[in-house]
Amino acid sequence: MSTKQLLVLARRNHAEAMRVAAGLTIVGHTVELVFLDRPVEESAENAANAELLEITGIEPVTTVAAMAGELPLVDAGELAALVARSDEVLCL
Repeated sequence: MSTKQLLVLARRNHAEAMRVAAGLTIVGHTVELVFLDRPVEESAENAANAELLEITGIEPVTTVAAMAGELPLVDAGELAALVARSDEVLCL
């Protein structure tokens, strides 16, 4: 099995997207995560999932201006470049 460049777009379910992104690293895939739509809610579940991201080395980015102080902000062009260089894109 060859490793792939995977992109997870967290749109509807941020918690699930974080879990999926972390899980995809198990087989050695390179995974990027982008939070879309709205800020990530502060909850115990999201805090635990953020720890998973840290453990797996995933550094998420966002398109949400309100999160710019917490995460790197990407614009439409940068998001398009992420999609273009990915082997697979998952939207959750």
